[in-house]
Amino acid sequence: MSVVYGKDTPKLGFGLMRLPKRGFIINVEQVKAMVDLFLEAGFTYFDTAFVYPGSETAIRKALVERHPRDSFTLATKLNAMVAPTEKAARKQFATSLERTGAGYFDYYLLHALMENNYERYEKLHLWDFVREQKEKGLIRNLGFSFHAGPELLDKLLTEHPEVDFIQLQINYADWENPKVTSRANYETARKHGKLITVMEPVKGGNLANPPEEVKKLFQDIHPDMSYASWAIRFVASLDGILTVLSGMSNVEQMKDNLSYMKEFRPLNEEEQEAIRQAQRILGNAATIPCTACRYCVEGCPQQIRIPDIFAAMNRQLGNGQMAAAKEAYFAVAPEGHRASDCIECRQCEGACPQHLPITDHLKRAAEMFPAETK
Repeated sequence: MSVVYGKDTPKLGFGLMRLPKRGFIINVEQVKAMVDLFLEAGFTYFDTAFVYPGSETAIRKALVERHPRDSFTLATKLNAMVAPTEKAARKQFATSLERTGAGYFDYYLLHALMENNYERYEKLHLWDFVREQKEKGLIRNLGFSFHAGPELLDKLLTEHPEVDFIQLQINYADWENPKVTSRANYETARKHGKLITVMEPVKGGNLANPPEEVKKLFQDIHPDMSYASWAIRFVASLDGILTVLSGMSNVEQMKDNLSYMKEFRPLNEEEQEAIRQAQRILGNAATIPCTACRYCVEGCPQQIRIPDIFAAMNRQLGNGQMAAAKEAYFAVAPEGHRASDCIECRQCEGACPQHLPITDHLKRAAEMFPAETK
């Protein structure tokens, strides 16, 4: 099978950020089963990154060493924020080639550009570097992933017309979110004629379990379809979408996604109206819009499991499940690593693609879950 690039790429991509684990180690045997199901259904796009722990090596074992190279497309990313020097940043490319064994990358991205880091990619001459790799044939399509507003996006696409595609966070909950600016970023990318790969279509899993009012809305129309299917089909129905990445963590999630994406059908008018109603409902939601990307965790001096704490808080904020919220919180926040142990260094806020006021949310968590109530 020969892989087709561009607008004919199947609309579901396999995001390799949240792979299944056995303990702390990626379960490669389960990944193999998921890879095989994905390819058998006619899908081809796999997305990893240098900074996803174990992911590039796992996909070599599960995909590259087991399937013909022309039967799939592989994307990975270079992250300047974990590179102390230009040499170290460039070495990421060689390391990714070695880890994956892919020989070349069908899609290669500069990773997570936003207001506080985009200039570093220029300072380290990484735009020149990736162009050189493309000229050598080691990169087939060049892009970047992005976590800021339309003004910066317009600036970058104007300065770098050589970009073939862009990766954006788009989901129906964040379509008009002033911090994520899904719609404005989407429209800016399309103005420049760029194809888009979509990340976080299910908002870190949050839209797989939306508030009860949204659940009822969707169930009344399609009682047998998953809530995640609404989120993924919403994004896949937009013009100019190269593929929609789903960070699948088990075979069940894979099978569910394949069930409605194998013969993808764009949302009809009734379904579009249901999405609009869901957006209105979520506009008043009190939950914390964390996608559990975990970029905030690595540099935390107190080793606080911030996304897990926010997930516990959302059980109370979204569904009023205080007992379950409390149990979940103390399961992920042992003594010394609780929300109350935050020293307000705010490194997490600089790393957060959602630009969340993490320190403030941790203060709320400390008030919501005082230690004496454990």
